[in-house]
Amino acid sequence: MVGEEQRAERPQSGRAAGCWCACQPGLSSSSVPCHRRWGGEEAGLPALPSGRTVSAYPVTGVQPETPHRAAARLSQEPAWGAAMAAEAPGTLPVQLVEQPRLQKLKEMFISKFGSAPKFYVRAPGRVNLIGEHIDYCGYAVLPMAIEQDILIAVEPVKTQVVHLANTNSLYLDFSTNVNNIQINKTKPQWHNYFLCGLKGIQEHFGLNNPTGMNCLLDGTIPPSSGLSSSSALVCCAGLVTLRANGKTLSKVELAEICTKSERYIGTEGGGMDQSISFLAEEGTAKLIKFSPLRATDVRLPSGAAFVIANSCVEMNKAATSHYNIRVMECRLATKLLSKFKGLDWEKMLRLHDVQTRLGVSLEEMLTIVEEVLHPEPYSAEEICKCLGISLEELRSQILSQNTQDVSTFKLYQRAKHVYSEAARVLEFKKICSEAPANALQLLGELMNQSYISCREMYECSCPELDRLVDICLQSGAIGSRLTGAGWGGCTVSMVPTDKLNTFLKDVKKAYYQSDVQRLENSLFATKPGRGALVFVEA
Repeated sequence: MVGEEQRAERPQSGRAAGCWCACQPGLSSSSVPCHRRWGGEEAGLPALPSGRTVSAYPVTGVQPETPHRAAARLSQEPAWGAAMAAEAPGTLPVQLVEQPRLQKLKEMFISKFGSAPKFYVRAPGRVNLIGEHIDYCGYAVLPMAIEQDILIAVEPVKTQVVHLANTNSLYLDFSTNVNNIQINKTKPQWHNYFLCGLKGIQEHFGLNNPTGMNCLLDGTIPPSSGLSSSSALVCCAGLVTLRANGKTLSKVELAEICTKSERYIGTEGGGMDQSISFLAEEGTAKLIKFSPLRATDVRLPSGAAFVIANSCVEMNKAATSHYNIRVMECRLATKLLSKFKGLDWEKMLRLHDVQTRLGVSLEEMLTIVEEVLHPEPYSAEEICKCLGISLEELRSQILSQNTQDVSTFKLYQRAKHVYSEAARVLEFKKICSEAPANALQLLGELMNQSYISCREMYECSCPELDRLVDICLQSGAIGSRLTGAGWGGCTVSMVPTDKLNTFLKDVKKAYYQSDVQRLENSLFATKPGRGALVFVEA
């Protein structure tokens, strides 16, 4: 036992799992407060060219298996989107007179800058279906893009100045010289996220004299809601900068660059948000794996809709310490587990690395966590004693800049969540592939288990999210859980299609009736949307 001489026996926790399903084609936009109002064709964005199809993961008869065997099988299965991921983001010619949102953005751009934009870039937000807080630990996640998005109208200019403006008057204009990008980590204002994407592309190509730009942004993703508005802005800015400077990168390369560049603002993310923003395809969720980055289509069961409900509690990952503390707790758990197992702990950074080096299953890793770590919080001094290092070495070599003053760390709980959540992702994918008759019930149970783990082991919920999840379950959801970083933001619920309208009515009455204004944009059904695109006027 690392850091403990004696402990009481604890019951072994069972393996858990989770999943979701998509909106049904039969749902009318008139009866559902849906994604279509915000980012789809009704919002002024064009449809994909006729004849384009989206590949779906084949339904196969797979024998019952453990998550460890599932991981081995999935590692051998083809990533059907591999060819797509190797492509650059698409460019779509459009007739603006047929696209009200783009037309309005063009008119506002001309009014603001006195000239017309040369192109438009769109990057979507996302909802994570299962796999919370495990991407930065090296484990696969299962998100989908939503149709809410960031849309930017762009005009490259001859001066080396970037002028940023927003259609929302709450967000102030900003200008800076492209050769002097300064990102303020202490005040994560909206323009700093644009600068992250811009700086990432500049540094990747070593651009000495990058192109200046006039940019007007229009966003439909609720801010600080757990739907990845900030990462969508970073991705959109990266693609804007790439296009304006006449460069080309694949979707995978863009996702990796934008993941790294968002860390300029202090967010130690793992890459899920940026990956789905670029790799998403309409009509399918994605199993996203890392190192190397790759995506596999996931066919979602029929008979249920996914509904996003905003708790209206905002949580900005870069403005708070919760998120980065969790990243460090996972890193420290990695170090202690590695040390106990005789691995080269100094080189181990992610909990996935420990499992890979030991060559054991996720169930076995949960047992190892029970053996090695204790549930009581670790002090910084105890961690130093376990690793045989000084407090100064801990702070300078392991902890991030914004976690230097944290005095206690919960390693047992964080590792338990990560390994069990990683198993849920594999179970999610397996059930979606097999599509048994009781898939919805199984997946609903797994979603609920994911939420309990997030609430109790990772402690990333909040009272409002807890109340909202309870309301969603009482209103007919088969499964409901927080989505995104947590500590506020949104829930995602799987709801039988025939109960959808009643569900929306009941949730609206129970959670939003005291404040009708906060209902706007806060409750809607959604389905898998497409990834980042460039639009040009035909």
